[in-house]
Amino acid sequence: MNKYLEQLVQLSKYDGKISAFEPQIENEKAKLSVFLQTADSISTQIDAAYAEIDDLKSKRTKNNIHLAELKTKLEDISKKHHDVQNEKELKALQLEEEIAKEQVSFANEEIARLDDLTVAKEEQLNELKAKLEEEKEQISELQVAVDNAIEDLNKDRNNVYQQRSVLLEQFDNKILTFYEKIRRWAKDSAVVPVKKQACCGCFMKINDKTYAEVIKAEEIINCPHCGRILYKEVETEEA
Repeated sequence: MNKYLEQLVQLSKYDGKISAFEPQIENEKAKLSVFLQTADSISTQIDAAYAEIDDLKSKRTKNNIHLAELKTKLEDISKKHHDVQNEKELKALQLEEEIAKEQVSFANEEIARLDDLTVAKEEQLNELKAKLEEEKEQISELQVAVDNAIEDLNKDRNNVYQQRSVLLEQFDNKILTFYEKIRRWAKDSAVVPVKKQACCGCFMKINDKTYAEVIKAEEIINCPHCGRILYKEVETEEA
Protein backbone atom coordinates (compact mmCIF):
# COMPACT_ATOMS: atom_id res chain seq x y z
CA MET A 1 0.00 0.00 0.00
CA ASN A 2 1.15 3.52 -0.79
CA LYS A 3 2.97 4.99 2.23
CA TYR A 4 0.81 8.10 2.35
CA LEU A 5 -2.37 6.11 1.91
CA GLU A 6 -1.36 3.81 4.74
CA GLN A 7 -0.78 6.84 6.95
CA LEU A 8 -4.14 8.33 5.97
CA VAL A 9 -5.94 5.10 6.83
CA GLN A 10 -4.25 4.99 10.22
CA LEU A 11 -4.89 8.68 10.89
CA SER A 12 -8.55 8.26 10.01
CA LYS A 13 -8.82 5.33 12.41
CA TYR A 14 -7.24 7.39 15.19
CA ASP A 15 -9.65 10.27 14.52
CA GLY A 16 -12.58 7.85 14.55
CA LYS A 17 -11.47 6.41 17.88
CA ILE A 18 -11.04 9.89 19.37
CA SER A 19 -14.52 10.94 18.24
CA ALA A 20 -15.99 7.77 19.72
CA PHE A 21 -14.72 8.62 23.19
CA GLU A 22 -17.02 11.61 23.68
CA PRO A 23 -20.29 9.64 23.28
CA GLN A 24 -18.92 7.01 25.66
CA ILE A 25 -18.13 9.68 28.25
CA GLU A 26 -21.56 11.25 27.78
CA ASN A 27 -23.13 7.82 28.18
CA GLU A 28 -21.36 7.41 31.53
CA LYS A 29 -22.56 10.84 32.63
CA ALA A 30 -26.09 9.94 31.51
CA LYS A 31 -26.12 6.97 33.90
CA LEU A 32 -25.60 9.36 36.79
CA SER A 33 -27.98 11.94 35.32
CA VAL A 34 -30.94 9.56 35.63
CA PHE A 35 -30.34 9.15 39.37
CA LEU A 36 -29.78 12.89 39.83
CA GLN A 37 -33.07 13.65 38.09
CA THR A 38 -34.84 11.15 40.33
CA ALA A 39 -33.28 12.74 43.42
CA ASP A 40 -34.32 16.20 42.20
CA SER A 41 -37.86 14.93 41.65
CA ILE A 42 -38.00 13.51 45.18
CA SER A 43 -36.61 16.77 46.61
CA THR A 44 -39.34 18.68 44.77
CA GLN A 45 -41.96 16.33 46.24
CA ILE A 46 -40.48 16.85 49.72
CA ASP A 47 -40.69 20.63 49.34
CA ALA A 48 -44.29 20.29 48.18
CA ALA A 49 -45.10 18.04 51.16
CA TYR A 50 -43.64 20.60 53.59
CA ALA A 51 -45.71 23.34 51.95
CA GLU A 52 -48.89 21.24 52.18
CA ILE A 53 -48.24 20.44 55.85
CA ASP A 54 -47.71 24.14 56.59
CA ASP A 55 -50.96 24.94 54.80
CA LEU A 56 -52.85 22.28 56.76
CA LYS A 57 -51.46 23.54 60.07
CA SER A 58 -52.34 27.11 59.11
CA LYS A 59 -55.93 26.07 58.39
CA ARG A 60 -56.07 24.22 61.71
CA THR A 61 -54.90 27.34 63.54
CA LYS A 62 -57.61 29.40 61.83
CA ASN A 63 -60.22 26.82 62.84
CA ASN A 64 -58.96 26.88 66.44
CA ILE A 65 -59.28 30.66 66.50
CA HIS A 66 -62.79 30.41 65.03
CA LEU A 67 -63.66 27.69 67.59
CA ALA A 68 -62.51 29.90 70.45
CA GLU A 69 -64.64 32.75 69.08
CA LEU A 70 -67.67 30.43 68.90
CA LYS A 71 -67.18 29.27 72.49
CA THR A 72 -67.03 32.88 73.62
CA LYS A 73 -70.18 33.55 71.63
CA LEU A 74 -71.97 30.60 73.29
CA GLU A 75 -70.94 31.90 76.70
CA ASP A 76 -72.39 35.30 75.81
CA ILE A 77 -75.63 33.68 74.59
CA SER A 78 -75.85 31.72 77.82
CA LYS A 79 -75.59 34.96 79.82
CA LYS A 80 -78.26 36.60 77.67
CA HIS A 81 -80.78 33.94 78.70
CA HIS A 82 -81.15 35.72 82.03
CA ASP A 83 -82.15 38.93 80.24
CA VAL A 84 -84.80 37.41 77.95
CA GLN A 85 -88.10 39.29 78.33
CA ASN A 86 -90.41 37.46 75.94
CA GLU A 87 -90.82 34.29 73.86
CA LYS A 88 -89.76 36.01 70.65
CA GLU A 89 -86.41 36.99 72.15
CA LEU A 90 -86.03 33.49 73.57
CA LYS A 91 -86.60 31.83 70.18
CA ALA A 92 -84.17 34.19 68.47
CA LEU A 93 -81.58 33.46 71.14
CA GLN A 94 -82.13 29.71 70.85
CA LEU A 95 -81.75 29.87 67.06
CA GLU A 96 -78.51 31.83 67.42
CA GLU A 97 -77.31 29.24 69.94
CA GLU A 98 -78.15 26.30 67.65
CA ILE A 99 -76.31 27.90 64.75
CA ALA A 100 -73.25 28.55 66.93
CA LYS A 101 -73.30 24.95 68.20
CA GLU A 102 -73.49 23.65 64.59
CA GLN A 103 -70.54 25.83 63.72
CA VAL A 104 -68.63 24.46 66.72
CA SER A 105 -69.41 20.92 65.59
CA PHE A 106 -68.27 21.70 62.05
CA ALA A 107 -65.09 23.38 63.31
CA ASN A 108 -64.24 20.33 65.46
CA GLU A 109 -64.86 18.00 62.51
CA GLU A 110 -62.71 20.16 60.26
CA ILE A 111 -59.89 20.18 62.84
CA ALA A 112 -60.07 16.37 63.05
CA ARG A 113 -60.00 16.13 59.25
CA LEU A 114 -57.04 18.47 59.01
CA ASP A 115 -55.20 16.47 61.69
CA ASP A 116 -55.75 13.23 59.75
CA LEU A 117 -54.49 14.85 56.56
CA THR A 118 -51.47 16.23 58.39
CA VAL A 119 -50.58 12.82 59.83
CA ALA A 120 -50.91 11.19 56.38
CA LYS A 121 -48.85 13.93 54.76
CA GLU A 122 -46.13 13.67 57.44
CA GLU A 123 -45.96 9.89 56.87
CA GLN A 124 -45.57 10.53 53.15
CA LEU A 125 -42.89 13.12 53.91
CA ASN A 126 -40.91 10.62 56.01
CA GLU A 127 -41.16 8.03 53.23
CA LEU A 128 -39.88 10.57 50.71
CA LYS A 129 -36.98 11.51 52.99
CA ALA A 130 -36.01 7.84 53.38
CA LYS A 131 -36.27 7.36 49.61
CA LEU A 132 -34.09 10.41 49.01
CA GLU A 133 -31.42 9.08 51.36
CA GLU A 134 -31.39 5.77 49.49
CA GLU A 135 -31.11 7.62 46.21
CA LYS A 136 -28.23 9.71 47.53
CA GLU A 137 -26.38 6.57 48.61
CA GLN A 138 -26.82 5.06 45.15
CA ILE A 139 -25.69 8.34 43.57
CA SER A 140 -22.60 8.36 45.77
CA GLU A 141 -21.69 4.80 44.75
CA LEU A 142 -22.46 5.41 41.09
CA GLN A 143 -20.50 8.67 41.11
CA VAL A 144 -17.35 6.74 42.02
CA ALA A 145 -17.99 4.16 39.29
CA VAL A 146 -18.73 6.84 36.68
CA ASP A 147 -15.68 8.91 37.65
CA ASN A 148 -13.47 5.82 37.36
CA ALA A 149 -14.97 4.89 33.98
CA ILE A 150 -14.50 8.43 32.65
CA GLU A 151 -10.94 8.52 33.97
CA ASP A 152 -10.17 5.27 32.11
CA LEU A 153 -11.76 6.62 28.93
CA ASN A 154 -9.73 9.82 29.17
CA LYS A 155 -6.55 7.78 29.64
CA ASP A 156 -7.37 5.72 26.56
CA ARG A 157 -8.20 8.86 24.60
CA ASN A 158 -4.90 10.47 25.62
CA ASN A 159 -3.05 7.36 24.44
CA VAL A 160 -4.74 7.61 21.05
CA TYR A 161 -3.90 11.32 20.91
CA GLN A 162 -0.25 10.47 21.58
CA GLN A 163 -0.23 7.82 18.86
CA ARG A 164 -1.86 10.32 16.51
CA SER A 165 0.77 12.94 17.34
CA VAL A 166 3.59 10.50 16.60
CA LEU A 167 1.96 9.67 13.25
CA LEU A 168 1.50 13.35 12.36
CA GLU A 169 5.25 13.93 12.76
CA GLN A 170 5.77 11.60 9.79
CA PHE A 171 3.09 13.26 7.63
CA ASP A 172 3.62 15.25 4.49
CA ASN A 173 1.95 18.65 5.00
CA LYS A 174 0.25 18.60 1.60
CA ILE A 175 -1.25 15.17 2.26
CA LEU A 176 -2.42 16.27 5.70
CA THR A 177 -4.01 19.44 4.28
CA PHE A 178 -5.72 17.33 1.63
CA TYR A 179 -7.09 15.00 4.31
CA GLU A 180 -8.30 17.86 6.54
CA LYS A 181 -10.18 19.47 3.64
CA ILE A 182 -12.16 16.27 3.10
CA ARG A 183 -12.62 15.76 6.82
CA ARG A 184 -14.28 19.18 7.21
CA TRP A 185 -17.40 17.81 5.57
CA ALA A 186 -16.93 14.04 5.79
CA LYS A 187 -15.97 14.09 9.49
CA ASP A 188 -14.62 10.68 10.52
CA SER A 189 -15.48 9.10 7.18
CA ALA A 190 -12.87 11.01 5.19
CA VAL A 191 -11.03 7.73 4.53
CA VAL A 192 -13.25 4.73 3.92
CA PRO A 193 -12.83 1.16 2.72
CA VAL A 194 -14.27 -0.25 -0.46
CA LYS A 195 -16.47 -3.30 0.04
CA LYS A 196 -18.12 -5.26 -2.74
CA GLN A 197 -16.81 -2.58 -5.14
CA ALA A 198 -18.75 0.16 -3.31
CA CYS A 199 -17.58 3.19 -1.36
CA CYS A 200 -18.42 2.75 2.32
CA GLY A 201 -18.91 6.50 2.62
CA CYS A 202 -21.61 7.14 0.04
CA PHE A 203 -22.36 3.44 -0.71
CA MET A 204 -22.20 4.07 -4.46
CA LYS A 205 -20.61 1.46 -6.70
CA ILE A 206 -17.34 2.52 -8.29
CA ASN A 207 -16.32 1.63 -11.82
CA ASP A 208 -13.90 -1.19 -12.64
CA LYS A 209 -11.01 1.14 -13.53
CA THR A 210 -11.20 3.05 -10.22
CA TYR A 211 -11.69 -0.20 -8.31
CA ALA A 212 -8.57 -1.66 -9.90
CA GLU A 213 -6.57 1.42 -8.84
CA VAL A 214 -7.90 1.10 -5.29
CA ILE A 215 -6.81 -2.54 -5.20
CA LYS A 216 -3.32 -1.66 -6.41
CA ALA A 217 -3.11 0.99 -3.65
CA GLU A 218 -0.17 2.64 -5.39
CA GLU A 219 -1.78 6.09 -5.28
CA ILE A 220 -4.36 7.97 -3.24
CA ILE A 221 -7.71 7.43 -4.95
CA ASN A 222 -10.85 9.46 -4.30
CA CYS A 223 -14.37 8.17 -4.69
CA PRO A 224 -15.65 9.53 -8.01
CA HIS A 225 -19.06 10.07 -6.43
CA CYS A 226 -18.37 11.70 -3.04
CA GLY A 227 -14.66 12.52 -3.03
CA ARG A 228 -13.70 10.44 0.01
CA ILE A 229 -10.32 8.72 0.07
CA LEU A 230 -10.68 5.02 -0.71
CA TYR A 231 -8.70 1.94 0.28
CA LYS A 232 -9.27 -1.78 -0.12
CA GLU A 233 -10.25 -3.63 3.01
CA VAL A 234 -9.96 -7.37 3.26
CA GLU A 235 -13.43 -8.86 2.90
CA THR A 236 -14.42 -11.94 4.84
CA GLU A 237 -16.73 -14.45 3.28
CA GLU A 238 -20.18 -14.60 4.86
CA ALA A 239 -21.35 -18.01 6.03
